[in-house]
Amino acid sequence: MAVTIVTVASPVQLLATVDDALSFAYEAALPYYKQGFSIRKDAWGGDLAVRDKKAVSSQLFKGNDYWFLMATDLKGASLSVHIYDDKGNLVDAESWQKGRFAGARVSPKSTGTFFAIVQILKSPEDRTPWALVYGYK
Repeated sequence: MAVTIVTVASPVQLLATVDDALSFAYEAALPYYKQGFSIRKDAWGGDLAVRDKKAVSSQLFKGNDYWFLMATDLKGASLSVHIYDDKGNLVDAESWQKGRFAGARVSPKSTGTFFAIVQILKSPEDRTPWALVYGYK
């Protein structure tokens, strides 16, 4: 009697790695939580090829300060996140990138829709899982 085992990896593995990336994104948010930022449960994620970009829209309010934190679980990957207004202007007050983590802060001058542009700068894989969280105060 022969037994054949078939494994289906795509959706389940992608979900697991995006979940892992989300854990790293919350880890990146921890210092800001300690500074009094409320970290939202809203999160975005997926996978991107190197140099591909993804826009994530969010309604932000004048008078608040926001941090957007991006991460991947993939060692050797580098990421970036920057915030743009609805006219396409870069509005980061500050940003940073440290390997598999990246962050951008914005203090909107008016309430409106803003876009976090996430990008994989380099990666050892064809597709890199990522997650983005944000906090405000």
